[in-house]
Amino acid sequence: MNQPNPVSAAAQMEACLRERLNPGALEVLDESHQHAGHIGANSSGFGTHFRVRIASPLFTGKSRVARHRLVYDALQEFMAAGVHALAIETLD
Repeated sequence: MNQPNPVSAAAQMEACLRERLNPGALEVLDESHQHAGHIGANSSGFGTHFRVRIASPLFTGKSRVARHRLVYDALQEFMAAGVHALAIETLD
């Protein structure tokens, strides 16, 4: 995948997670503006730092680490394209 368009990166990430993890609840927040001046931030103020809140039937019976791995695996192309930080909250 080419580097995601920063304006729509959250929407692209959300679509990817919906396709791969079939979530019952999902929220993708671009929190990049809160990290201005920090390592990994860019001058635009978006597209580098994200928070994902997600509940998925694929999480059933899995540890928190295994749930996070599923999310990271689903979003690997975004991480490789320049997402610097990803905070994950998995919900039951």
